[in-house]
Amino acid sequence: MNKTLPIDTKKNKGVLFMAVNIVTRTVCLLILLVMFCPNAICDAANKDVAIIIDDFGGNVKGVDAFLNGDIPVTVAIMPNMPYSTEQAIAAHENGLEVIIHLPLEPKNGKASWLGSNGITVDLSNDEINKRLREAYEQIPYAVGLNNHMGSKAMEDKRVVGLIVEFAKTNGLYLVDSKTTPHSVMPELALKAQIPCFENKLFLDDTFSNTQQVQGKMQTFAAKGNMHQHPIAIGHVGVKGEQTYAGIKAGLPHLKKQGYKLVFPSAWTNSQTRTHFTKKEW
Repeated sequence: MNKTLPIDTKKNKGVLFMAVNIVTRTVCLLILLVMFCPNAICDAANKDVAIIIDDFGGNVKGVDAFLNGDIPVTVAIMPNMPYSTEQAIAAHENGLEVIIHLPLEPKNGKASWLGSNGITVDLSNDEINKRLREAYEQIPYAVGLNNHMGSKAMEDKRVVGLIVEFAKTNGLYLVDSKTTPHSVMPELALKAQIPCFENKLFLDDTFSNTQQVQGKMQTFAAKGNMHQHPIAIGHVGVKGEQTYAGIKAGLPHLKKQGYKLVFPSAWTNSQTRTHFTKKEW
C-alpha cells in the first residue's frame, strides 16, 4: 500500500523565495546594464564589427573600388594630399563614414611617408594644434581620427594629449591603429571620457594578394568575439584593388559567424551615425 509522503511546506517556501530572489536580482542587473551600458548590450547582441581602410587622399589603386563599392567601410583620409577633400566628399555622398588618417612620427621609416605637415614630437603645442586644425578643415564630414604610422608619437603623452583634447573639442572618436604596443592613446582618451577603439588586425601589407586578405578576413571572423569593438584595418595603395577583392571575398566568413559590418560611430553616442544609412550590409 502506497503512502503519501508529508510535504515540507517550510522548505518549499524557502526554495521558492530563493528562486524569486535570484530572478529579481537578475532583472535588476539587466535594467542597470541597459541604463548605463546600452551600447555594450547592443554590440553584444548585434555582433558588430568594423573595417577601416587607410591611406585615402591620393590617386592610388583601390580608391575607386572602395568609394564606389557596396562594402560599408570607414574611409581614413590623409590630410595634405591632392584629393583629400574631394575623396572625403565622395565617400560621404556614397554613404561611407569618414575619419582623419593623421600622419604621426614613427620610430623608423622615411620622413616622406608622413607627407607634408605630419606631426612630430619636436613640434610645439601651437604648431601641433595648427596642423590638427588644418587636417580637420581639409577633410569634411570627418567624425573620427586614427593614426598613420606614429610608433614614436603615439608613445608621447604630450603629443597624444593634444590630439585627444582636439578630438574631444570637435566631437571626434579615436581609433588607435596599434602601430606600437605602448600607445598612450587609450589611457588618455579614457581620462578625457571620449570614445577610443583599437585596431585588432591588419588585413594586408605591401606583399598581400587577394587570397591572403581573404584569409585575414577569415581570421577576423573567427576571433571577432574576443573583443568588444572588433576593428580590422586595410589599405588602398599598390595592392589596394586586391585588398578590396579579398575583403569582398571574405564577407561570407563574417556573415556565417553572425556579424554585422558597421561604422565605429555606431559604438558612440554621437548623432553623426544617423548620417550614414546609405550602405547597408
